[in-house]
Amino acid sequence: MYKYHCLNPISNVGIERFTDRYIETENMEEADAVLVRSANMKDMNFPANLKVIARAGAGVNNIPLGKCADEGIVVFNTPGANANGVKELVIAGMLLASRDIVGGIEWVESEQNVEDIGKLAEKKKKQFAGCEISGKKLGIIGLGAIGVMVANAATHLGMEVYGYDPYISVEAAWNLSRTIKHIDNLETLYRECDYITIHVPLLEETRGMINAEAIQMMKDGVVILNFARDILVDEKALVEALENNKVKKYVTDFANPVVAGVRNTLVTPHLGASTEESEDNCARMAVKEIMDYLENGNIKNSVNYPNCDMGSCVVAGRIAIHHKNIINMISQFTAVFGEAGVNISDMTNKSKGDYAYTLLDLQTKPTQEVVDKLRKLDGVLRVRIVK
Repeated sequence: MYKYHCLNPISNVGIERFTDRYIETENMEEADAVLVRSANMKDMNFPANLKVIARAGAGVNNIPLGKCADEGIVVFNTPGANANGVKELVIAGMLLASRDIVGGIEWVESEQNVEDIGKLAEKKKKQFAGCEISGKKLGIIGLGAIGVMVANAATHLGMEVYGYDPYISVEAAWNLSRTIKHIDNLETLYRECDYITIHVPLLEETRGMINAEAIQMMKDGVVILNFARDILVDEKALVEALENNKVKKYVTDFANPVVAGVRNTLVTPHLGASTEESEDNCARMAVKEIMDYLENGNIKNSVNYPNCDMGSCVVAGRIAIHHKNIINMISQFTAVFGEAGVNISDMTNKSKGDYAYTLLDLQTKPTQEVVDKLRKLDGVLRVRIVK
């Protein structure tokens, strides 16, 4: 029996996917798995029994990934599960930035008591005039699940789309409309595009990537949209660019003191994935990841360990080993099994940065003595009997 704990409310559509081998616990100390959305786990001490954390969403900046990796705790996220919800908000953001819809709505509310408001509106509507997005150039930085969806949707709205992603996956490339111009340098995107939207993960090399230098390369009157992470943009430089009209509008999903209330900003309170459908999709994917990992040892969509899949566990025994990505580990593992007279029928080893993961299928059930010997090897972080 496995126990799971929810640090945030998680959609029942996902929770109901757990089989009768799983029960919920209010005590995290006894949990095998934790499901989380936005709760801050950075300063938490994790119980020895905890094996897996699943983030029902894409961002994992609330989880200490290195600490989890060192303790042999796999951290999953749910890439693409909320992509459609974010895509729709990005498209809405472009429309709101191109047409002064918000300003028009606010004007009507302010004049609601005027008796002949219809006639007054006809006189005043010119001050809320805007432009159409059809025929304009859209630059997309990052062609992951969300970026591809935005790109394809924008082409159907008549936009000319430029995409930049030096690490685009084969799957993303296949899903991308062939009308998208895939460019290999950001300078071209900055110079050419009327609208620029960012869809990259937060890494050291992407932090503050939209800075004063990048903004200076852009067209006058550019619209910048940020539904990824606020610190991808140097927002102080951005506000200055808004003030001198270099940037026409800044649309962001991240409210903070730097941009809240600034003229020509459209700031939403992190609504990107706040749809019933997105929350359901994220919960379903998170539960599926947890179950496949606990029951079969398989890893898919981990952010701190490599993907590894050996299918359903149908052999007598399977062992999962989390370890440092250093030389001579596999030979040490096989030596332990050889000394114990245990035959390995199949195995796989994958690595990701400083960490590696090995799955071994055995023709007999592993003994506690074998597990203890594996745990004592230098570089081994966790050993788990899957079956």
